[in-house]
Amino acid sequence: MLPGMSHHVVVVEDDDRIAAPLIRTLEREGYTAERLSQGLPAVARMRDGGVDLLLLDLGLPDLDGLEVCRQVRGAGYDGGIIILTAREGELDRVVGLDMGADDYLAKPFALAELLARARALLRRSAKGPARDAPAQPAAAVEDFRVDPQARRVWVRGEELVTTSKEFDVLALLDAERGAVITRDRLIREIWDENWYGSTKTLDATVGRLRQKLEEASAGVEVVTVRGVGFRLETDDRA
Repeated sequence: MLPGMSHHVVVVEDDDRIAAPLIRTLEREGYTAERLSQGLPAVARMRDGGVDLLLLDLGLPDLDGLEVCRQVRGAGYDGGIIILTAREGELDRVVGLDMGADDYLAKPFALAELLARARALLRRSAKGPARDAPAQPAAAVEDFRVDPQARRVWVRGEELVTTSKEFDVLALLDAERGAVITRDRLIREIWDENWYGSTKTLDATVGRLRQKLEEASAGVEVVTVRGVGFRLETDDRA
């Protein structure tokens, strides 16, 4: 079986010179590739489901890619998102990650690098049968629980929806709850050897996690240990 045969990738790119070779490369690698050239149809398509990875250009003709990313995440999509853009500067990178993107590639990019990052992200966000199976009733409802096998998070019996990277960060912190996990370890184990971007990626992911945990009154919080990393501990305010 080809490496990406079970994965469906949506490419949102209005430039034929970029989209056409990208689609051909993805299909050659065994992925099912679908191309859209505008933002609004992309938002509608993502709501239909069945997408494992979204490759999203920012400079779309009808709707800015950042807004597409925001709406897609807001609608509950928790698969991978890689932003593709010709925009330069740290500001665009950070804003894109704040909107829920998992990774970021500036144009022009090498197709080999894009494929490596896509493979890494799909490995991290793989949806096995356990994820899609209905939750088994528990003997007692826990206030907060991370299920690594099903890749689901529960707060008093209600599921807390997270992106793939948010889940990975939370699961690693929860596995060693109370211990400090260094920034280097989080980057290495979650973004792996293919990641050469800014560590602000981690900060943006942790920021979104904190907001979700607080809004859900989860009873835990991600605490920053300045200059070292993060730890997950009981929120005394809960």
